[in-house]
Amino acid sequence: MAERKIWHPPRELVENSNVYKLMESLGFKTYGDLVKWSNDDVKEFWARLPDWLGVEWFREFREVADTSRGPEWTSWYRGGLFNAAYNVVDRIVKMGLGSREAFTWIGEDGEVRRYTYMQLKDEVDRLAKLFKEDYNVRLGEVVAIYAPMMPESIAAMLAAMKVGAVATPIFSGFAPPAVAERLELSEARVMVTVDGYYRRGRKIPLKAQADEAIKLAGDKVEKVLVVRRLGIDMPWREDRDELYDKALSGKAGGVEPEELDPEHPALLLFTSGTTGKPKGAVISHAGALLQPAKEHYFNMDIKPGWEGYSDKLWWITDIGWMMGPWQVMGSQFLGASHLMIEGAIEYPERGRVWKTIQEYRVTHFGFAATVARLLKKVAGDLVEEYDLSSIRAFGNTGEPIDHSTWLWVMETVGGWERPLINLSGGTEVFGCILLPSPAVPLKPTTLWGPALGVDADVYDDSGNPVRREPGYLVVKKPFPSMTRGLWKDPERYIKTYWSRFPGVWYHGDYALVDEEGFWYILGRADDVIKVAGKRIGSAEVESAITSIPGIAEAACVGIPHQVKGEVIACFVVPKGKVEDEDQLRRIVRDTVAEKLGKPFSPEYVEIVTELPKTRSGKITRRVIRDLARGVEPKELSVLENPEAVELIREIIKRISDRNQ
Repeated sequence: MAERKIWHPPRELVENSNVYKLMESLGFKTYGDLVKWSNDDVKEFWARLPDWLGVEWFREFREVADTSRGPEWTSWYRGGLFNAAYNVVDRIVKMGLGSREAFTWIGEDGEVRRYTYMQLKDEVDRLAKLFKEDYNVRLGEVVAIYAPMMPESIAAMLAAMKVGAVATPIFSGFAPPAVAERLELSEARVMVTVDGYYRRGRKIPLKAQADEAIKLAGDKVEKVLVVRRLGIDMPWREDRDELYDKALSGKAGGVEPEELDPEHPALLLFTSGTTGKPKGAVISHAGALLQPAKEHYFNMDIKPGWEGYSDKLWWITDIGWMMGPWQVMGSQFLGASHLMIEGAIEYPERGRVWKTIQEYRVTHFGFAATVARLLKKVAGDLVEEYDLSSIRAFGNTGEPIDHSTWLWVMETVGGWERPLINLSGGTEVFGCILLPSPAVPLKPTTLWGPALGVDADVYDDSGNPVRREPGYLVVKKPFPSMTRGLWKDPERYIKTYWSRFPGVWYHGDYALVDEEGFWYILGRADDVIKVAGKRIGSAEVESAITSIPGIAEAACVGIPHQVKGEVIACFVVPKGKVEDEDQLRRIVRDTVAEKLGKPFSPEYVEIVTELPKTRSGKITRRVIRDLARGVEPKELSVLENPEAVELIREIIKRISDRNQ
């Protein structure tokens, strides 16, 4: 039986939406008709989008897309000259909006810092001068940013992009070995970091971790720019390190942006892969601007500052995850404002999120499903004590949202008055493949359907479109924000995204289109685990575990969890008899935390005598993953030791019962 549509957008909301204006101007009666046209004629849509949004070019493009090297290597906006950072900072000031607020940062200790667009431009320009004149940063070189989401992180990212360098933000929760791997892969010569930051009242000394990571990566970082946040003691190298404020003090004056090919890389975003080696997604200047700008304007329905609106987006994220740069680029392109907080969302008070929304009049509030579950658990009883009427739309991404959490957000927090824009895409496309707009009805947990200009489908194993049964999410035509290969690894790019269905982008998600045409994401089809919306490759975790003396093998999967969405469960095979199993579990957790960061420490460490394997000796993580999802594994006949499956089945059932 088809599920009843739960939410219908009020007529006033639809007719006042940005996307409705576009539908009217093009003569489309429904949003579905607009999406179908945009995906039937992808080139025409992307050719016209910059004008609809108001993008400023240094030189107009002569050809929207060159596919002569095949869809995998499509080049966009040929002949154009462009700079994404200019469009989200300088252009806004040029439009007379310099005095408007670009963003607000709220420290865990209560400190608040607000930046206008003019203040942000001044800081970006000072950094740009420092990078070019003092640090000799060249076109295409990488600037690493190892810091939480804070004003200086954003300024550094935009300054790097403005001078034609490539910004690579690194999650501030990563341990030094994980940071070192990303530094080594990117060959970054410059790093921007911070002495430390607050997290649940504790001082996290990040500079010390940065130094350790640099050393592990071969000590090739030549300049380290350090923000003073806590004023704590920190290790220091006089020939390399420099304080942020001191370095910028003599750099006043404007800086002309580099006029770049739209294909020039703007962001290098590392995302976990199944081989244990992170993948370097290369996002072009065109992709870094157009995809988030499109989604903020047409799907989140953020109103432009030049129309007199004061919309404020708050997506609970980190600069080291895709949604951090996405928030910056999309909201600032529209001359709107965005907000970020330091530390945990329920500290120092469990109502911190509701209080922040009320005090700062947040209009668009986004999160991973884990955050919503946590809020429901720790602060659900406080919702009615705060005025949340400023919110016009919710957003969810990073992991599938469950039915009960979707209903709780819509009913308890939203009062059925605003939509939950449930979106799904990924780091590799710097935005969304599936998401609704304010102009469509919604069923619980649905993503509605394909994004504008993204020709998505769901395929079976043979590459045939399927409906009403799970399949693989694919994209049949390229679009500008797709990664421009993988950083210095073109073969892996083709193998990962274009080899399963030749000429078609394989995204690696399980998806479903129901009988009424509503789309859903069911989870990952590969071995990437998402912990509270943060991706980590199972191979990275397993590699850390098997480095422990006495551990022979390990297999790690995501186990569904009521609050976090997924937690990591690791099945380890010791080399011999274990005298103290609890001690071994502690060693495993501590080792993973040390090598990858505390967020990725396994929730469950289960000691087993063997793992399910094929006759060729390959561990079948797919079987373990299916058991974790409550799906009966198929093709067990390929296993050498099917009895190992039964033991793991019993363990997972015990874990699942505990999680209920």
